Amino acid sequence: MTSSVFTKKYQRFRELLIKHRKNTDVTQKVLAETLNKPQSYVSKYESGERRLDLIEFLDVAEALQLDKCKFIQDLEKKVSK
Repeated sequence: MTSSVFTKKYQRFRELLIKHRKNTDVTQKVLAETLNKPQSYVSKYESGERRLDLIEFLDVAEALQLDKCKFIQDLEKKVSK
């Protein structure tokens, strides 16, 4: 079975997280500091080297002030195209 890190859906998930971070002019370093994590934590999940679980996603979404429901709706729209 293929790890979900390598699926198209997970790739879109990462792309949306990166897009939202950049649209709010937040650097990986600042986001990592907000999460009390090293900058490499953000770099690794954005590059696909590391996978985010649900709780971690919720923490990232809160740090970026994302509307979690809208984010998931946007993800579903992107992967259904």
